Amino acid sequence: MELGNQIRHYRNEQGLSQEALAEKIFVSRQSVSNWENDKTYPDIHTLLLLADAFGVSLDALIKGDVDTMKKEISQQTLNGYRRDGTLFSIFLILSVLAVPVISFWYDVIGPVVTLALAVVLTALSFYYCGRVELYKKQFDLQTYKEIVAFENGASLEELEALHAARPPKRAWHVVVKILVAALIGAVVSYSLLALLNALL
Repeated sequence: MELGNQIRHYRNEQGLSQEALAEKIFVSRQSVSNWENDKTYPDIHTLLLLADAFGVSLDALIKGDVDTMKKEISQQTLNGYRRDGTLFSIFLILSVLAVPVISFWYDVIGPVVTLALAVVLTALSFYYCGRVELYKKQFDLQTYKEIVAFENGASLEELEALHAARPPKRAWHVVVKILVAALIGAVVSYSLLALLNALL
């Protein structure tokens, strides 16, 4: 790839250190270093900021790397997906665990605190679930294999090959998934409530 050399060339031409360039385009110095060493690829927004910082056109900056850029998923995108997925899992688990705890301590903590806890945990779960779904929609991730491949840094070409091998989608699959998720949540909540009652 030529972009790393181009960034280094224009940065030196402007007399900028990696840190000074990073500050100019609102990224870390490590990001600039990774680009220059072809370890990662900046996203399109960052490319526009780089071109503006160097006073050159986007075409001049990326030269023959357009095809490569289309095939690569930026590390920032992948990190964002992983972070949002982890936070969604944490808040979902807390929401499920909170049901028996809130039910058990309802008389002690009162209805206002109970409602506030339930609303906050549910809202956070939905927020991060929505963010994960946006990533899945953007990259058309539908099967477990596709999600795992994406998390492991697969290229867009590899994801497209998985899309082609995707089994036909059936409407009843969605209904079954919802019912299974609801059943698991109910069983876990009821079990924890029973355990708390037994212990106290």
